[in-house]
Amino acid sequence: MSWPDSTVPRPPAPRPVSRSASESTESPSLLDSLPQELANLTHLLYWPLTPEDEGDFLASTSPQASTYHLRGPAQTSYALRGYLEAILIARDHRGRPKTHGGDLFRAQLLGPDLKAGLPGDVQDLENGTYLLSFPLLWAGKAQVQVRLIHSSEAVGVLRRIWREKRATVDFVGYFRGPTGTEETVICNVDPQSTGTRRPTCQYRDVDSGELWFCAQPSTLPCSSLVGHSSGRYLKVTTPQDEALLSWKVTDKVLPQGISPIQVRMAAPGNSSLALSARPPCHPGLPATKPSGFYHQEVWHSLSCSSRSFPTVDSILGCLAGHVVHMMGDSTLRQWWEYLRDKVPSLKPMDLHATYQTGPLMAVETTRNIVLHWRAHSWPLRSLRTPVASLHSVARELGGLAGGPHTVVVLGLGAHFTTFPPSIFARRLAGIRAAVAALLAREPRTLVVIKLANTGYKSVYGSDWLTLQVNRLLRAAFADLRVAFVDAWEMTSSLAVPDNIHPGRLIVGNEVDLLLSFVCPT
Repeated sequence: MSWPDSTVPRPPAPRPVSRSASESTESPSLLDSLPQELANLTHLLYWPLTPEDEGDFLASTSPQASTYHLRGPAQTSYALRGYLEAILIARDHRGRPKTHGGDLFRAQLLGPDLKAGLPGDVQDLENGTYLLSFPLLWAGKAQVQVRLIHSSEAVGVLRRIWREKRATVDFVGYFRGPTGTEETVICNVDPQSTGTRRPTCQYRDVDSGELWFCAQPSTLPCSSLVGHSSGRYLKVTTPQDEALLSWKVTDKVLPQGISPIQVRMAAPGNSSLALSARPPCHPGLPATKPSGFYHQEVWHSLSCSSRSFPTVDSILGCLAGHVVHMMGDSTLRQWWEYLRDKVPSLKPMDLHATYQTGPLMAVETTRNIVLHWRAHSWPLRSLRTPVASLHSVARELGGLAGGPHTVVVLGLGAHFTTFPPSIFARRLAGIRAAVAALLAREPRTLVVIKLANTGYKSVYGSDWLTLQVNRLLRAAFADLRVAFVDAWEMTSSLAVPDNIHPGRLIVGNEVDLLLSFVCPT
């Protein structure tokens, strides 16, 4: 895999490539040029293997039969800042204990009366048992809840398809000739996934070196590609796979194994929250586990002293004089929409663009605020949109001077779960290089990475796949001075249904954490 010299401008050169030539571009050596942080995908994406069960559904993990209990004796009350630990035993549909790990469980500690919640830590002992651990961070009533998101057997299906299938979706490319003649063809991340035996058109991103392919139109040249849209969801599962991924056994709450507990304050009059002294929010902070918790519907970061911005004036005061560039998917567009709706004087400009893909812009002239959002380039599931509007994130970053009034927010992941992990790793390699270059030329630029959130539960986009995407995101930017917003934990800490587009409560807390990095004091 070769990356172009970014100092030498080269226009894109669409051209037909033969099938044999395109196959050589997809060789395993592609990963050799990735940054060290992303090169060893096997280590980075480790997950316990599932033994072959020859399609026996009853041998898969059952949410109804699996149980959990306190690790030690029950107490009358528990001390604030302490821990609650439990043992989970996975069982199959015949009630037999499992002897291997690999299940995806989600554990939460909830305080419904206090509108509180946090994600528990689930340690897979790889023998059919799991250690659950919950820090006790608020005083009052608390209740453990555990869900089986996917059995280990379902995870095995997802892993097999994710790594072996070139793509589980395809896209449509729209070509137009000088006389108005149009042709539509299939496009994708590699030539084999375009579904043609004929030559393909290859498009190289000049900034990142990434490739995109479309089946060559019958009568029009490759250079006449003008539009892009979603295509089909491809059939990639067997009946046995579908049984393991069925809604009947996916994202199901386990039978209650622990009675509600009471958490007591150390002494009367002390704070009811276990919040130690934390530094102001700034890039480069080490990650904490968990990253934070909710109390009275407000997210409290454990890595920095996050703030709330409940009023229009508080938001305007923070963003005054800033230009914010958001680049990513629709979950990040929700941040742009939240600010647009929350601040009446932040006026959206009609750029006559496809709303689903952008670019979108809103301005507040009295405080000198500019807010941008645009979708990342292909692969992008969207309505038909002009190809000219699909700028790569690396290209956009390369055009920014940066500085103390520039905020860059990146949110990617949801559109990459339908391809092998190497596709996202390559995308991140180009973006990482562009972020590193931006911070080198102007270190005062604030760069914030939004992790992907929970929501999808299918073979095309699953919480297990999203977890792997977030591992890649963390690894790609681990050594750069960037800030993280852990949307995964912020969307998996309350007793609300998962939604790939979370509600206003969660989005508002995500934006507040972003603003805490913009205005740490």
